[in-house]
Amino acid sequence: MLDLTGKNALVTGIANNRSIAWGIAQQLHKAGANLGITYLSDEKGKIEKKVAELVRPLNPTLFLPCDVQNDEEVKSTFETIREKWGSLDILIHCLAFANKDDLSGDFSQTSREGFRTALDVSTYSLVQLAGAAKPLMNAGGSIVTLSYLGAVRAVPNYNVMGVAKAGLEASVRYLAAELGSANIRVNAISAGPIRTLASSAVGGILDMIHHVEQVAPLRRTVTQIEVGNAAAFLCSDLASGITGQVLYVDAGYEIMGM
Repeated sequence: MLDLTGKNALVTGIANNRSIAWGIAQQLHKAGANLGITYLSDEKGKIEKKVAELVRPLNPTLFLPCDVQNDEEVKSTFETIREKWGSLDILIHCLAFANKDDLSGDFSQTSREGFRTALDVSTYSLVQLAGAAKPLMNAGGSIVTLSYLGAVRAVPNYNVMGVAKAGLEASVRYLAAELGSANIRVNAISAGPIRTLASSAVGGILDMIHHVEQVAPLRRTVTQIEVGNAAAFLCSDLASGITGQVLYVDAGYEIMGM
C-alpha cells in the first residue's frame, strides 16, 4: 500500500488548479504526507492569495515564498524547514520558465538572456534545491522533478525549453549518482502535454495535445492526478530501488514511431 504518513514533503511550482504540481500535492496529501508549499511572491500578493486559497484543503503546515532566482529566499525556505520540521523526506520540483518569444519561431534566434533565464529557472533550480535539501534528508529521501519529451526529441516550438529539460534530465542522473550513498533518490517524470499556465506559452500547445489524443496508445493525454499518482509512487517505499530514471507518464506516446 502506498503510504506517506509521517513524511515531510515540500512542493514547489503550484500556480493554479491546472498546475501539475497541484495534482502531485493532492496525491501526496491523500497518501498521508505532511505538506509544505512554496509560491512565487509578487508585489501585490495576488499569487500568494490564489495559491493559499487553493491549497487550504490540504492543510499545509508550511507556506513559504520561494523565488529560485533569489538565493536569499531559497536559503530562508530551507532554514524554516529545519526550524519547523527538523528534516525533509520529499522534494517536488515543478519549476520551469522561458520567455514566450523563445517558445515559437526559430530556435537559432534564442537570445542569450532568454537562454540563460530558461536554464537558470528550469534546470539549475533543481541542482540548487537538491543541494539545499541534502542536509535535511538525513534519513534518506526522494526528489522528483518534471520533464517532457522535448528533452530527447525536437518538438515544434519547444525550442530552448527542450534544451533546458535535457539539462534537467542530465542533472537527475548526476544528482542520483551523488546522493545515492545518502539513500536519497532522484527521478523525473516526463509527462504528456497538459494544458497548464506554463504550457500555454508554448506555440501550438493545443495542436500538440490533439495530436497525442490521436496517436498515443491510450488515445488520450494524461491528467494532473495521473502524474500525481506517479510522483507519489516514486516518493514511496514502493519505489525504493528506483533512482536516476525518467518515468514516462504520457499515455504511451513516447513509444510511437509515427
